[in-house]
Amino acid sequence: MEITVLTTDRLTLRPPTAADVDAITTACQDPEIPRWTTVPSPYSRTDAEAFVRIVDASWADGSEAIWSIFHDGVLVGTVGLHNIASHPAGGQAELGYWMTAESRGQGFLVEAARAVLDWAFAELDLARVHWQAVEGNIPSARAARALGFHFEGTRRQALTSHRGRDDGWTASLLPTDDRTPVSWPVLEG
Repeated sequence: MEITVLTTDRLTLRPPTAADVDAITTACQDPEIPRWTTVPSPYSRTDAEAFVRIVDASWADGSEAIWSIFHDGVLVGTVGLHNIASHPAGGQAELGYWMTAESRGQGFLVEAARAVLDWAFAELDLARVHWQAVEGNIPSARAARALGFHFEGTRRQALTSHRGRDDGWTASLLPTDDRTPVSWPVLEG
């Protein structure tokens, strides 16, 4: 798959490079990132170097498309399409992301993820994008809802990470969805 750089009004999305290793290492010291994701904990510079190599290989083999998100040249997070699978009836992928502590609450994630979803549906001809998060990850759920994902439920012990197994929330977005946020039972009340 050809590497693609995406831009929005405020952001530049591009695959991470060796020049980003220190910024990624620093960002992943935030305990909220490994709490809710599969990012290793503790997180070392070696982990960031491996991440950059994995992203490069994933773009090359078409299995994943991962971008680092930059605002005014500063790393504010990552967003990616994981487990990209093609199918004659339309492919699918999983949307994943994390944001630096300093960048949360500024709308960067939703802005970046919209650009990724637009690209995914137009360029990869995906029929479905899936989102999942550890049960209780309210910030991630709010972002997915803002992107128009439809909540599908809780999958018991479905997610695995360095923590072991967790219950996971799941949602999906189809290219025909109008992306207007809909009710999510886990976010009501």
